[in-house]
Amino acid sequence: MNLVDFILHVDKHLIEFVHDYGLWIYALLFLVIFCETGLVFVPFLPGDSLLLVAGGLCAKAETGMSLMIMIPLLCFAAIAGDFLNFSVGHKFGEWMLRKNWVKQKHIDATHDFFEQHGGKAVIYARFAPFMRTFVPFVAGMGDMSYRRFGFFNVIGAFLWVVSLSILGYFFFGIPFVQRHTEKIILAVIFISMIPPVLTWWKHRQKMAAATEAPSEK
Repeated sequence: MNLVDFILHVDKHLIEFVHDYGLWIYALLFLVIFCETGLVFVPFLPGDSLLLVAGGLCAKAETGMSLMIMIPLLCFAAIAGDFLNFSVGHKFGEWMLRKNWVKQKHIDATHDFFEQHGGKAVIYARFAPFMRTFVPFVAGMGDMSYRRFGFFNVIGAFLWVVSLSILGYFFFGIPFVQRHTEKIILAVIFISMIPPVLTWWKHRQKMAAATEAPSEK
């Protein structure tokens, strides 16, 4: 099983995991959400689709899963992950950039996202792949305090986990959705990629304008 297969068929793989390992599914979900939000090296993990499908599994009595357990657990995973990412960015961000462990273009694009949205970028980024991973890292590199970041972090984590889990709980029980899960996951990935792509495009346009400006003088 490769990563692309896991992302596109996350529903089938989670069902298989529940069948083989039972309630250890909670540990797997916690690990994926924590790593996607907490480790700047893995922005490609399937956070949005994972929450939707996990919410749908909670609606199936045979899985033994419960929203009342899953939601607080994954909220904690998302909050802890962002705090880890923020702390790493605060203490080691500049050093990681010099070592080229983190791409400067990703940091620059995220800075533009912050300039556009301010502190609320921490909340908005929860719903945007890649931004969800890079925003806390960049916030740590900047001047944002732990207290201010924590405020937006907790709100964002709660809104993200609760909204997608509950949506999946009701949405993935519909027979039509069950028959077209792969297409729906692709649609979720496509829609959620719009904000980071727009941010990248605006950053590229900004850099192009800055490059052309001296030649116009």
